[in-house]
Amino acid sequence: METGARGAAPRLLYVEDDRVIAEMTIEVLSETYEATHVTDGRHALERALSERFDVMVIDRRLPDLDGASLVASVRTARITTPILLLTALGAVADRVDGLDAGANDYLVKPFDFDELLARLRALVRGHRAAGRRREIGEWAFLPHADVAYGPGGERVAFTPTESRLLSLLSESPEHVFSRQEILRAVFTSDDALSSVDTYVHYIRRKTSPGTIETVRGRGYRAGASS
Repeated sequence: METGARGAAPRLLYVEDDRVIAEMTIEVLSETYEATHVTDGRHALERALSERFDVMVIDRRLPDLDGASLVASVRTARITTPILLLTALGAVADRVDGLDAGANDYLVKPFDFDELLARLRALVRGHRAAGRRREIGEWAFLPHADVAYGPGGERVAFTPTESRLLSLLSESPEHVFSRQEILRAVFTSDDALSSVDTYVHYIRRKTSPGTIETVRGRGYRAGASS
């Protein structure tokens, strides 16, 4: 069971199996985020590995795959998306396990929605600040400025679409993004699948062929730094 709709808002993955808590929380989150709700750990992992999210909110106690194991699996896949873990009051071991698994922060249930939103804003800000300079192949990419600097100091400017594509790939450098994933995350619903290949070509022409690697039969990923 899941809910979610496309939009310009930041994408949030919310994993909670308690229906009453989830309904109230989604109502609040949806005012700021494009919230996707999943009720069990295994389906949440599938979504986390196949889609791009700006932040995740994960309950510690989940059916099929518990929250700490879910967080650990996400981090093993080299996905750096910030994660807020929800834990029960007094469950210190749960909080420790979650943080050791790779969660960035935790919030104890029952929680205040204003605090939840404030913590999420802080996580997203911190993640964006940490990702201001990204090494892609021989190039240093600055997502916030839509530019990259080459090995000889040359400066290349990108269009907003090119920058979004590079941001997506460089945010999870070990992940191979299918053309469908890229189309969904970077382009509009009116764009054709061929737009992905066109913009990959544009970026390679501006930088170098190794900036974006083609993984035959699967899609594209960011070029490995030397």
